Amino acid sequence: MGAEATSLKEAAAIVSAEIDNQFDTLLAVPGDPRANLYRAMRHAAIGGGKRLRPLLVSATAQIFGVDKTCIARTGTAIECIHVYSLIHDDLPAMDDDDMRRGKPTVHRAFDEATAILAGDCLHAMAFEILADEATHPDPFVRIDLTGELARASGPSGMAGGQMMDLEAEKSSFDLPTVTRLQAMKTGALIACSVEMGAILGRVSPEGRTGLRGYARDVGLAFQIADDILDAEGDEELAGKKLRKDGDAGKETFLSLLGLERAREQAHMLVDQAIAHLRSYGAEADLLRAIARYTLERDR
Repeated sequence: MGAEATSLKEAAAIVSAEIDNQFDTLLAVPGDPRANLYRAMRHAAIGGGKRLRPLLVSATAQIFGVDKTCIARTGTAIECIHVYSLIHDDLPAMDDDDMRRGKPTVHRAFDEATAILAGDCLHAMAFEILADEATHPDPFVRIDLTGELARASGPSGMAGGQMMDLEAEKSSFDLPTVTRLQAMKTGALIACSVEMGAILGRVSPEGRTGLRGYARDVGLAFQIADDILDAEGDEELAGKKLRKDGDAGKETFLSLLGLERAREQAHMLVDQAIAHLRSYGAEADLLRAIARYTLERDR
């Protein structure tokens, strides 16, 4: 294993452990009738998952010397949104999945009503974390973080992309529409992770152009790799059901481009993403390693 891969693996392990610690503290099970709700949130949030979004927050914020507590809390907030979206995405009304991250989905492990409430609570918790001065002493930074996450998770971002994904089962989407769908459903939170890291670092909006280009290209590369993984991957390694999009008749990057063109496009996007970081030195090596990882993952 090369030094870069070792560094990425170590960084990911540190971030994953920190996020689990944060959730363990925030989701202590109360001794009252809400106990099952907290158990359901813990089931979904603790253990498993790539923690890609908190890792991107950390990799970006560390470039600018941000305090580790600020990074951990911000990463936990965006992971709250990601986990809530997975809980709701797995529901019978959406994808009706039985497995997620190698264990039963929340509505299977508990029940549908508890799963809905667990997702609702994680959504609310994300903004509660960002509003707390423990996340950052500057209220203007906290407002920027809150606004950024709200935009990325709402109708102009992740939730809007999910609605387009539901429509994709009934319509035949062309490549620009699929690209827009994925830029919203998957790419918006990935881009938000990098943006929030820059906000923590007090980088001016005009100073974030390269980081935004990086995040946009990594988000699309990640989704193309996901499409390839969905078609060719191992369900046991992935910890979830694969080949769903093809079974549902949805157009994907893979169905529209073909396997080889899709791979080429993903490699081109990763190269572009890394090129966007040319104004940074070794301090951005973790971001470069994350970009390359999008093509190498097996889950």
